[in-house]
Amino acid sequence: MSKVITVKRKENEVEQSHVYIKTYILFPSGVLGLITMVVGLVALVYQLIIETYDEWTFAKSSLLIVVGIVLGWSQTRYHRYILHKYPWFFASRMKSASSRSPNRQKKLPAEVELDHPGRIMMPLLYFLGMAGLIGLSAWCFSTGSLDYVAAFFLPWAGFFWGKLFTWHKVIPPTGRPNKK
Repeated sequence: MSKVITVKRKENEVEQSHVYIKTYILFPSGVLGLITMVVGLVALVYQLIIETYDEWTFAKSSLLIVVGIVLGWSQTRYHRYILHKYPWFFASRMKSASSRSPNRQKKLPAEVELDHPGRIMMPLLYFLGMAGLIGLSAWCFSTGSLDYVAAFFLPWAGFFWGKLFTWHKVIPPTGRPNKK
C-alpha cells in the first residue's frame, strides 16, 4: 500500500511543479519577452527612420539577442535539471505561493532548500550573466551604432524568449488533447 501512496505523491509533486513553472516562469517570460521585443524593435525602427541604422547596428543587435537567448537557455537548463532531480522543490514553491493571500499574514514554513553539487556557485553565475548582459548593452550603446533603448531591451527579449522556447518541449501547453 505504501508504494501506491508514494507514487501518487510523486505524481502530485510533478504536476504541482509543472503548474508552478507554467504560472511563475513561462507566463511572465512570455509577457516580458513580448514587451521587451516590441520596445527593442520600435527603437530599431526609430533608428532606421532617423538614418543612423547601419550594418553594425544589425550585427550588434543580433549579437545582443543571441547572447540573451544563450543565457535564457542556460538558466532553463538549470531549472530543467532541478525539475528532473528535485521535483519537490518547485512543488513546495507552488504550495507556498498558493497558501499566501493578502488576508493571511501568518508565518509560512521555510521553503525547501536545494542541496546539489555546484549549488554554491549559482548566485555567482546569475550575477555574472546579468552583469554580462548589462555590460554588453553598455558597450553596444557606447560605440554609437545602437540606440540605448534597443541596447537595453534586445538582450532581455532574447533572454525571456530563450527561456520560453526551451521549456516548450518539456512542458506542453494545456488544452484539448490531440485526436488521432
